[in-house]
Amino acid sequence: MSFSVLGLDPKILQAVKEAGYTEPTPIQSQAIPPILAGHDLIGIAQTGTGKTAAFTLPMLTRLASVIGDGKSRGTRALILAPTRELVVQIHDNVRAYGQHLPLRVATIFGGVGEHPQIDALRAGTHLIIACPGRLMDLMQRRYADFSQLQYLVLDEADRMLDMGFIPAIRQIVRSLPPKRQTLMFSASLSKEIETLTHEFQRAPKIVQIGRRANPAETVTQLVYEVPKHLKPALLLHLLKDPAMDMVLVFSRMKHAADRVARNLEQSGIKTATLHSNRSQNQRLKALKDFKSGAVRVLVATDIAARGIDVDGISHVVNYDFPMQAEDYVHRIGRTGRAHAVGDAISFVTHEDQGELRALERFIGRGIVRKKAEGFNYSASPPPFNPMDEERRRPQPRGQRPQRHQQRSQHAASPPRAAQSGRPQSGGGSRPPSRSSGQPQPVSGNREGANLRNFAGRPPVPSGSRRYGSR
Repeated sequence: MSFSVLGLDPKILQAVKEAGYTEPTPIQSQAIPPILAGHDLIGIAQTGTGKTAAFTLPMLTRLASVIGDGKSRGTRALILAPTRELVVQIHDNVRAYGQHLPLRVATIFGGVGEHPQIDALRAGTHLIIACPGRLMDLMQRRYADFSQLQYLVLDEADRMLDMGFIPAIRQIVRSLPPKRQTLMFSASLSKEIETLTHEFQRAPKIVQIGRRANPAETVTQLVYEVPKHLKPALLLHLLKDPAMDMVLVFSRMKHAADRVARNLEQSGIKTATLHSNRSQNQRLKALKDFKSGAVRVLVATDIAARGIDVDGISHVVNYDFPMQAEDYVHRIGRTGRAHAVGDAISFVTHEDQGELRALERFIGRGIVRKKAEGFNYSASPPPFNPMDEERRRPQPRGQRPQRHQQRSQHAASPPRAAQSGRPQSGGGSRPPSRSSGQPQPVSGNREGANLRNFAGRPPVPSGSRRYGSR
């Protein structure tokens, strides 16, 4: 089957041809006709099978007849996505497929200045691609007018709902015209989430390609069982293979991603990081360097798993095994895209065995276990440093760090001269001698300046988060 038989606009077909695509993927061939017919739709397919084009191509075809010569004002379509990276990826696809249309497109997400985004909303840009948080903020300040909106797309719908965007999405949907076409696409869609989506859709058609949340068949999956302390060494050992030329490494936490990247850089491997603590410019540069080959390894957290669309990723490495099976599917879907082949390697420690068994039940098959040739699995862990362990141990809320308590108690203790019975001149206290060998009281200024050196951490205000997000 070719794209020409799907009923797409000739200008869209021209752009598709120029992009090098000759025939639609299964999700595209099955989703495009009902979308062109005006039906609401839920699309479920593995990551990397062309879901973005499955909703972009028919939506642009329908918009082509509405926007005419491009002089009309009013936002006609809204696409919501969970991460900045995914917003940028969708924007790039829309630009490519709609290059022969007089279409005005804008992106809205946090981490960048809001004034261009406000201007785009006020100007009635035809198509808005946004993250729910920033869009909700601008809507509450009455910068958006969606009275002419005809199309709503929720991309990676399950991730947006799982990430806690439900209240924002509900508020956004309530502000939209009830007469509209609503599309939802994801690599996985749980029954609970599917039930919730019926709030936003009317008698949706369901297009499902393959088993729910089944990893792409072109990805070779391998498990390396390894002690936790040997994971850094195993990663370096595997990267000696020149076939691992474009590697995406996943870590659970931001600080761990930075630590992995530093270790690789110190070993002479060009590495970049991608997580929510990085600024938007830093994240865009990391992706650009990874795509261009300026860096060999990109270390990312799960927040980036839904927004990385890079051709040619040879390997995905789950440095930290994912807690949720759906995250595993999305992680390894970054390789083996569009029928290409790729390898997915997972490091599994003793503590990860439960999650591994749950994953194998979820995907309906076992994953091959493998040992790295020439790697010393019996190497001893690094010498134990109790101070490192103390720094990693979280303090209970409301409890002051131990060293801080000791210093504060000492600072509040009576002068040593009074304790020894030595008379005080003028009835006041006399500074102790530095040669006495006794611990010195710490002034408030010195104590505050050295809080970062304490073994524990200062108390965390109520309601704040103790740990970094993914």
